[in-house]
Amino acid sequence: MEPLRAPQDPQVNTTLSGVDTKPQPPTSGAPMEGLNPTPAASTPDQEMPPTTGLLPGETVVREGKAAILFPSANEVFYNPVQEFNRDLTCAVVTEFAREQMARRGVKVVVPGEKERVVVNLADEKKEETEMQTGEKRGEEPVVTASVGERCKNGLRVLEGLAASGLRSVRFALEVPGLRSVTANDFSAKAAALIARNAQHNEVTHLLQASQRDASMLMYEMRGKKDRYDVIDLDPYGSPAPFLDAAVQAVGEGGLLCVTCTDMAVMAGNSGETCYSKYGSVSIKAKYCHEMALRIILHSLDQRAGVYQRYIHPLLCVSVDFYIRVFVRVHTGQAMVKNSASKQVLVYNCVGCGSFHFQRLGKRTTQGTHIKYSAATGPPVGAECEHCGHRHQLGGPIWGEALHDVSFVQKVLSAVSGNPSRFGTARRIEGMLSMVTEELEDVPLYYTVDNLSSTVHCSTPPLLQFRSALLHAGHRVSLSHACKNALKTDAPPRVLWDVMRCWEKSNPVKRDRLSESSPAHHILMMNIRKREDANPQSRRRHLTRFQENPEPFWGPKARANAGGGGISSDLEDRRKQGQNKRKNQITDATQLKSFPCKRFRKGKCTHGEKCCYSHDLQQTDKME
Repeated sequence: MEPLRAPQDPQVNTTLSGVDTKPQPPTSGAPMEGLNPTPAASTPDQEMPPTTGLLPGETVVREGKAAILFPSANEVFYNPVQEFNRDLTCAVVTEFAREQMARRGVKVVVPGEKERVVVNLADEKKEETEMQTGEKRGEEPVVTASVGERCKNGLRVLEGLAASGLRSVRFALEVPGLRSVTANDFSAKAAALIARNAQHNEVTHLLQASQRDASMLMYEMRGKKDRYDVIDLDPYGSPAPFLDAAVQAVGEGGLLCVTCTDMAVMAGNSGETCYSKYGSVSIKAKYCHEMALRIILHSLDQRAGVYQRYIHPLLCVSVDFYIRVFVRVHTGQAMVKNSASKQVLVYNCVGCGSFHFQRLGKRTTQGTHIKYSAATGPPVGAECEHCGHRHQLGGPIWGEALHDVSFVQKVLSAVSGNPSRFGTARRIEGMLSMVTEELEDVPLYYTVDNLSSTVHCSTPPLLQFRSALLHAGHRVSLSHACKNALKTDAPPRVLWDVMRCWEKSNPVKRDRLSESSPAHHILMMNIRKREDANPQSRRRHLTRFQENPEPFWGPKARANAGGGGISSDLEDRRKQGQNKRKNQITDATQLKSFPCKRFRKGKCTHGEKCCYSHDLQQTDKME
C-alpha cells in the first residue's frame, strides 16, 4: 500500500463521484495541532477552496451531509454500523446547543426544521409574550446561528478519538451554534486524513485537526476558561483510561458523550476486569445490558466526585454491541455528598434470578436539614427465600434514573418533526419513544422467558403477564435494552405468584423436577410445611380458650328490677336453640316434622305439596 500523501501533494490525480479532475495546485489544509504541515500559497482571487483529490485506493464514504475520504486498507478505523450512534449524537448535541445558546441570547436554526419545535404550549405563549415585550422596549433582534457557520459565542467541541474525523465533520455540517470542533487522534495517518476531510467538506473554518494523546490534551484543557462545552469519546474498546481527564476537561454543565464497546467485560464475563477498569463487579445475568449502563455511570460519578463534581444523565442507551451515555457534568460540593446514596449493590440469586438492592449510603431529609449516614443491611438472608440458593454480589452501580425524560422528549420532538435529517430517524424515534415509557425509579429488569425457564413451563404472553402485575396494583414497563424485559416495582414474590398461577393452567411434570432445583422450591412453596408454622404453645396443647364452666355461661339477661329472675319463656327458647347447628337438616323429608306457619295463618297455597306439616295437633304440641 502506498503511504498517504500530504494534502498539498500536487502529484495525485483526483477522481470524485465518477468525475475526473485535473491535479489541483498546492493548497493549505486544515490547521493541525501537533503537526507541522508546510503551508502552500493560494491564489488571491480564489473564492471557493479547491476540491481535495483522491489518493490511490481511496473511496468516498457518504453519511449525513459529510463525504469522507477513506483508504481501502484498514489504516484508519471506521464502522458503518454505528451510523445510528452518530445520528443520535448529532440529535442530542443539537438539542443541547439549542438550550445552551438560548441562555446566551442566540437562536439556532436547523435546516428542514420548523421555526421552533414546540414541546409545551405554555412555553410558546410565554416566549411570544417576551418577544412582544422586547419589541416594545426596542431591543435588538435575536441573533441566529446556522449550521456550517462559526458562532462567536458558540460551543467548543472535542472529539478525543476521531479516527477518520467523520463524526467531527458531521458536527461542523449538521449542528448549529458551534465555535470550534477539535478532532484529535494519536495516529499520524488519522490526523492527516482528518485534515484532508475537513478541507474536502469545506469546514476548515470550524474543524481543527489534532495529533495528540487524548488524555494529555484534556488534562491541559482542564482550566475553567479552557474547558470544552462538549466532549465525545468513542474509543475502540474501553473508555476507562480517558474518563478521569474527561470529567475535568468538560465545562460547567457541559455535555460528556461516552461509548463503551467492551461489553464482554461489562456484561459479566470478567467481573474482576470490570472492577479494575470501572470500580464495579459485573454479573452475568439477563439484565446485563442495563447493568453495563449503570456501571459506566457509577464510574463517571465516582471519578467526578474526586474533583467535587457530579453527573446528571440525559440519555443512556444500550444499542447493538455497545452502550452510549450522554451526561452533564456539574460542580458542587453539597451535591457530591449525595453520591453514596445514589450507588447500590446488587444481590442476585444464582437459582431463580431474583435480585435485591442495597444502598451504599443513607440520606435523610428533616425539613431543610439533610443528614447522611451509613446504610443498613443486607436486604436478603444467607439463602434465597424463593428457591433456597445462594446470592451473588455485584456492583456498586448507579441506582438513580438513566434518562432526563424532559430532555429526551425534546430530542424526540425534533427528530420526529424533521425525519429527513437523519438516515436512521425511524429507529431513533422508536428508541427514544421506548425510553420515555420506562420506569425511571426502577433499576434493572426481569425477562418473561427467563422466569418461565426457571419453573420449566411454557412462556406466558407478555401482555398477559403485564396485565397481571397491573391488576395487582404494581407499575410495569418495557425496556429499550431487551425485547422481553419487564421493569416493575413488584417484589420477586409477586412475580413468582403470577408464575404459579400460570403453571396451574399450564402444568409441568413435577415428578421430573429435582428437589434441589429452583422450580421445585418455587412451585411447592404453597404446600410445603415449615417448622416455624406451628408455634410452641400449640405444640404443648396449652389451654388457650375458656372452657364451658356451666350451661348458659355467656352474656346474661338484663337485670329485672321487679325481681323474678329469668322468665320461663326465655329459658325454653334457649333450650330450643341449643345445638341447632350440630344436627342440621340435610334431607327435605325431615321438614315434615315442623309445622307450617303459613298454614296456621291460612296463607299457605302449596296444599299437600308443602314440605312442612299441616297437622294442627302437631302444631299445638310444638307450641
